Amino acid sequence: MSVFDRLAEQRIADAMAKGVFDDLPGAGRPLALQDLSQVPEHLRAGYLLLKNAGFLPPEVEALRDLRTAEALVQQIQDPVRRRKELKRLRLLELRLQEGGRRSRPGE
Repeated sequence: MSVFDRLAEQRIADAMAKGVFDDLPGAGRPLALQDLSQVPEHLRAGYLLLKNAGFLPPEVEALRDLRTAEALVQQIQDPVRRRKELKRLRLLELRLQEGGRRSRPGE
């Protein structure tokens, strides 16, 4: 164990003895574990950091925007305009696929 590890352990032990950790939010409740099996191991820490800060990877944001646009297109009453907008959406979907990204889960 390095000097830094021992120092950190000592400070944690001192804080525990003083009761610093006794009234933390969520104390005594089980942890809410997340399934990160789809995230490569070396990216998990960064993924969680970004996720907890409210950021999403660009491809996830693009897919979310695509799904929102699809829902909006379905509300268009004019069939000609709806077909035109659906073609545009499919083009965006193809561009996502060509970029090595999946547009639908399980593809």
